[in-house]
Amino acid sequence: MAKLTVRDLDVRGKRVFMRVDYNVPLEEKNGEMVITDATRIVETLPTLKLLIEKGGKLILTAHMGRPKGKKEPTMSLKLVAAKLSELLGKPVAFVDDCIGAQVEKTVAAMKDGDVALLENVRYYNEEEKNDPGFAEKLAKVADVYVNDAFGAAHRAHASTEGVARIVAKRGGKCAAGLLMERELKFLGDELENPARPFVVILGGAKVSDKIKVIDRLLDKANTILIGGAMAYTFKLAHGEKVGKSLIEPEHKQTALDAEAKAKKLGVNFQLPSDIIVATPVDTGKLNKKGKPVFDFANIQTVKGNIPDDAEGFSAGPETAANYAKIISSAKTILWNGPLGMFEDARFAVATNAVAQAVADATQKNGAKSIIGGGDSVKAINKAKLGDKVTFMSTGGGASLEFLEGAVLPGVAALSDK
Repeated sequence: MAKLTVRDLDVRGKRVFMRVDYNVPLEEKNGEMVITDATRIVETLPTLKLLIEKGGKLILTAHMGRPKGKKEPTMSLKLVAAKLSELLGKPVAFVDDCIGAQVEKTVAAMKDGDVALLENVRYYNEEEKNDPGFAEKLAKVADVYVNDAFGAAHRAHASTEGVARIVAKRGGKCAAGLLMERELKFLGDELENPARPFVVILGGAKVSDKIKVIDRLLDKANTILIGGAMAYTFKLAHGEKVGKSLIEPEHKQTALDAEAKAKKLGVNFQLPSDIIVATPVDTGKLNKKGKPVFDFANIQTVKGNIPDDAEGFSAGPETAANYAKIISSAKTILWNGPLGMFEDARFAVATNAVAQAVADATQKNGAKSIIGGGDSVKAINKAKLGDKVTFMSTGGGASLEFLEGAVLPGVAALSDK
């Protein structure tokens, strides 16, 4: 059922409590924390500008990182408030709490069109527990509820679900922001009856992470192209040697069942025909997270068995060319998950080839291309092709769950049209 959107709301003079996804990447530079990618902030601007024009008083709430109920200074949203102010071209009041007297005082002083950003809602454990008392405290400054945080919509948290329920119970409206509306349109409506051929590209590490998506899309797709580390579980299921590659031996039958279903439905189900492999060598160093840093020796492309001392890191050039050719004739494309460790140029060949093919099919043939969040978005942005596709989802886990057909609590809580 279609959900109410901000276009349907009369918010003049009303307090609009809006959940946004401002969980942006931060990095320390010259002793100061800086935002390295403001995409998630930029994506909310159309919704914010529309609500400002409509005369609402905007109270924004968001999370950053996993502070686990503690006031962790490195996860404060203060930097985000400054960046948002710069992007909006108007002041954004920052409140260093998300509930209580200070919030109420700031909101009471707001005029129509004013914007305030509350501190990290996850500074309270009650947020992730969807504690009713905490949700009541958040909702104290809400006449209307808007959710534009698709990336957090798969979580039934106080700010994504609890507040909406309270506002609705009072007779208030709960609506989707413009970004949320686009996510639901492209990941939902557009894939319900896709223009054909419909080509799905699925990468990522584990078959278990993607099997529900594979199963659901087998009923709709003409072709499914498999890549990433999950391809090695398929190879293992076929009796091939996979060396030290990341595998899920317990999911061999899952992989075979997916191929059997594809065959039964007449879906062209393709696995990589060649793999770029390397022997990992421990450098003895640790990264910032305290994990070992590896170098790679004996980088080579193989067909069939992977050597015992080697690990698969990407689909190879033959696979890249084959997949690109299939993508070139598609009318609808869904891509979720890279085809290898694209962050390293030595293992980026297949992911980059797919990114280029998706962009070309969109630009030259008018295909509708949907990038299903997470690392696929990072990969296409790294290839500088983000502006050449139809839609890039801002949700990682949320995109995946939505594609699986799951009901997202943050969406279900919104008012129906």
